[in-house]
Amino acid sequence: MSEPIHDSCGVFAIANAEEASHLAYLGLYSLQHRGQESAGIVTNQNGHTFQHQGMGLVADVFNEDTLNKLHGDSAIGHVRYSTTGSSNLNNAQPILCDYRRGWLAVAHNGNLINTLELRTELESKGSIFRTTTDSEILIHLLARSPEEDFLKALHESLQHLRGAFSMVLMNEDYVIGLRDPLGIRPLSLGRYKDGFVFSSESCGFDIIDAEYMRTVEPGEMVIITKDGSMESRFFARPERHAQCIFELVYFSRPDSYIFGREVNPARENLGRILWQERPTEGDVIVPVPDSSVCSALGYSQESGIPFKQGIIRSHYIGRTFIEPSQSIRDFGAKIKYSPVRSVLEGKRVIVVDDSIVRGTTIRKIVKMIRKCGATEIHLRIASPVWIEPCYYGIDTPERSRLIGATHTLDEIKTHLRVDSLHYLTTDGLHKAIGGTENEFCNACFSGKYPLRFPRMEESTDIDNGKSEVAAEKRLVHLNL
Repeated sequence: MSEPIHDSCGVFAIANAEEASHLAYLGLYSLQHRGQESAGIVTNQNGHTFQHQGMGLVADVFNEDTLNKLHGDSAIGHVRYSTTGSSNLNNAQPILCDYRRGWLAVAHNGNLINTLELRTELESKGSIFRTTTDSEILIHLLARSPEEDFLKALHESLQHLRGAFSMVLMNEDYVIGLRDPLGIRPLSLGRYKDGFVFSSESCGFDIIDAEYMRTVEPGEMVIITKDGSMESRFFARPERHAQCIFELVYFSRPDSYIFGREVNPARENLGRILWQERPTEGDVIVPVPDSSVCSALGYSQESGIPFKQGIIRSHYIGRTFIEPSQSIRDFGAKIKYSPVRSVLEGKRVIVVDDSIVRGTTIRKIVKMIRKCGATEIHLRIASPVWIEPCYYGIDTPERSRLIGATHTLDEIKTHLRVDSLHYLTTDGLHKAIGGTENEFCNACFSGKYPLRFPRMEESTDIDNGKSEVAAEKRLVHLNL
């Protein structure tokens, strides 16, 4: 993807393992692509907790000294990109608190859509929040649950949450991994020696030589006790699932398993079907690195047109990169992407990207390719047209800033200055992934949201889309 959008977080947990903090560090390192704002780990040693977190990348937040101070044989960890709550250390996770049941640590990937209602209700009853994240709501619900048994209280509290929540929790007795009833965000279960591991993606298992077992099912709580046993309970039995299809298109690493599927073959299938839907004559296929490489390979394999790395992406752009005071046209794109003239000059170039959000960066990339002497540029997008924002844990622009929602295909083609443009169809997307609309959420492409928003339901303008925009404006205004 030329214009990055961000998933909310990555979560990792390990139970009953020596050097739990070091293993959690490695797991978070492999999940770094899911969040770069902050990182944190909480460990448990015989009921005593140790915590360290900070702003920035995993390798910057932790070192050997900090990890050695995180004692214990169980740990949960988190890497964050904020979609609810501001970006500051107070909102870094895992959240660790003491309350009437003892202590509890929580790490959350996703986004609750009834945050405002729950928070308002809880505050009216005396709850005091120390963060602005939606993740803290579960702790307050647990504190107020009438159930004395922790697992029953957790079951009861989860009934109040609506939206996307893949979570790992830890207290003195348990390490728990759970997913919301629709299973919107991924979470997998693995085995490490005599212990168990949870990770947003299976790449978190590979780095520590843990064995992938299965996905945590939608509506399921997988409970690991301090004696090392495992138990599965369901707090909900949904009739349908709504797993985020964009995880397979873009977010997850290609070497991961998510939702019980291997990501790499799915992405190659996107490229194959993209060719089948719109065969195009060309001399070379060029991916927009790095997330489009798999789809471009599939396109090349199906078409027989050579695959070449015609665009090189820099991986070493720091957040404090200093822009020269004298303006350089398209500076932001140039420090990230560099065209390879020998691959592009005099060629009919087929550019494969996984999606288009605003269209700003891909337009600059096309301009670079033209400047290198390409005779034709044909743009192929390995997903459908993005027409709606996501409210379930992806940081996306408001609808008015999505080029696919505000322009026709011909207008987009003209704006991007390409010779042809084709997006993968929704049918092609599901064919490539191997699932049905009853299994995945594709609201960003279809506008069919699996969960209604409380703010939307107040409006009578649901059919014409005004309610979605109104709900979006309220959420942005409240920074929730």
